[in-house]
Formats: sequence, C-alpha cells, structure tokens
Amino acid sequence: MLYDRQESEYYHAKMKAARRVQRGWVKEADLPTNAEIRDEVQSMARMFEGDTRLDNLLTMRLEALRMMKILERFRPKIVGSVLTGHVRKGSDIDLHIFSDSMSAVTATLEAEGIRYDVQRKHVNKPGAAGIYTHIHIREEYPFELTVRATKDASAVSKSSITGKPQERMSIAEFDHFLAESYNEIEYSEGLAAVENQVDRFLQFEALLLPLENVKQSPKWHPEGDALYHSLQVFDLARDHLPYDEEFLLAALLHDVGKGIDPHDHVLAGLEALGEDITERTYWLIAHHMEAALVVDGTIGARAKRRLKESEDYEELVLLARCDREGRKVGVETSELEEAIDYLRQLSYECDAW
Repeated sequence: MLYDRQESEYYHAKMKAARRVQRGWVKEADLPTNAEIRDEVQSMARMFEGDTRLDNLLTMRLEALRMMKILERFRPKIVGSVLTGHVRKGSDIDLHIFSDSMSAVTATLEAEGIRYDVQRKHVNKPGAAGIYTHIHIREEYPFELTVRATKDASAVSKSSITGKPQERMSIAEFDHFLAESYNEIEYSEGLAAVENQVDRFLQFEALLLPLENVKQSPKWHPEGDALYHSLQVFDLARDHLPYDEEFLLAALLHDVGKGIDPHDHVLAGLEALGEDITERTYWLIAHHMEAALVVDGTIGARAKRRLKESEDYEELVLLARCDREGRKVGVETSELEEAIDYLRQLSYECDAW
C-alpha cells in the first residue's frame, strides 16, 4: 500500500494491513516498526526501480535548496527522503517552514509565480494528534511544505520512522552537506542547471492563456474561443492516450500560434514552443492541418503517402479526429490549470524515473 501510494501514512497503512489479516483488536506491539516498513519499501524500490531511483537525487536536492532560498525568511528545514537519500518513484521534497502568517508564505510563492494548494490535515495517530497545514507545490519534482508556528522553529520533532530526533538541515547546513557529498564539478554544474532552468509548463500556460481572447469563425468553430477548443481537444486526447505526454502536449498546444499570428498559426506556434517540445510533438503539431484533410478524405495520394511514412501517423490522425470533435458548444472541460498539472505530473512520473 505504501509503495503503490495507496496510503501515505505509516500508521494508517499498518492498521489497514492488520485488519485485512486479522479481524478484531490488534496490539500495536505486534505490528512492524515504521523503520522496518521503510526498509521493506526501499527493498521493493531496489527490486522494481533499480539504481534509477537515485539518478535524480542530486537534482531533487538542488531543487530543495533552491526552494529553501526562496523561502529563506521562514527559516526552512529540509526533512524526509530527499535529505536521507531514501527516495523512490513518486517521492516528493519535504520542507518544514515556520510562520504565523499563512498569507505571508503564499504571497512569497505567488511573487515567484509558483502555483500551490493548501491542505489542512487532521492527524489522529498517537503522539502526533492535531491539525497540520501543508502546502503542495506541483513542479517537476513536487514539494510538500509543512507550515509550523514560529515558536516551534527550535523544537526538534521525533521521527515517526526511527523514533529518534528527526534529521533536518537549515539552508547553510544543507548547502555544506551537498558540497561535501558531491564532487565540485558535479555540484557546481547541477546547481547552475537548476538555477537557470525555465519551467516549460509555465511557458506553455503563458502561450495558452491568450487563446481565451481569440474568437474563431462560427462556421468552423461554433464552440467559441480557441482556449475552450484546445481544452476540449486535450480532454478527448486524454481519453484515448492518457499516458502519452508528447501526444497530449500536441493536443493542448496545437493552436497556440493563433494568439501570435492567426494567418500562419502553425509556424508561429512552433517557433514560440521552440526546444520546449520534443521532435515528435513538433511533428504532430506541424502536420495537424494536413491530417484534417486525411479525416475529410480530401488529401492527395502523394501527401498521404508522405505522412504515412512516419511511425506516428496513427496518432496524427487521432489528433485530427480529436481536433474535429473538440468543437462542441457548452461541454464541460478541464480547467487550464488542471490540464497543465496533469501533464506536469505525467512528465515527472514517466520521464524523471
């Protein structure tokens, strides 16, 4: 349950597993310790993921350092698997921050253009009962920020896994730890890459937002604006190929050029997207207008043969069908933020590991 992330809390997972095995009351002393469970989960990670689970550990640690510097005024501490190295597929980056003003924290995130969700969780497990406030950030590597009162900044919590004081580090301690743990070139190059990177999903969103004001010909697009159409196409594409990130990006982004140059929206869109998309996504967008002729049955034989030479021809035709069907009036669609978050998470799960 924990490895498959059906459960996120050790205590709940233990109790649920115990009830499946034995009906009635279960003594806590008869259950495995959290440390034993953690070690078993790591064994499963080694079995199913191999060494790839560690490939992105340095990047995740550098991302943590970057976020800690953004939140410096809230005295952030890194805790959890990214600090200890016990990462696996789907691991997030855990930070504790200290503030008596939630609005001050969220204002800092908003000033950096960081999207987040706030969750208040009721915890009833022994020794840790209470209401905990978490901020979830969906970036390439997701974060969970636990917001605690400033008076707790010096308090050291007990680890729910080992029962010992929880390992944690400040910005200075973590920076020193990384410099000592990695060779100078690897660390410096990794840090530069993290600091200079641009979030491609925010770039996509910036290109899509203007489409809301792009009104289209009612003859060809009775549904209305180009953003509404793009979201319809994305939803239809996801129904067909929910795990094909490149195809889904083509579906969502195929008309972004209409907000730049409506006279040649394909070329304008591809130039704007640049290196933020793969060659396959580029090809699908570049030829989606020709694929519409395939669906209509009006394309020439030579042009059709040329398209069919690509191994992505079937997906191209599917994209054209979604493009054609995504023109309905009044249907419910995903919000743009939901579509972007879905693609971001898909990218993280499929590419990062």
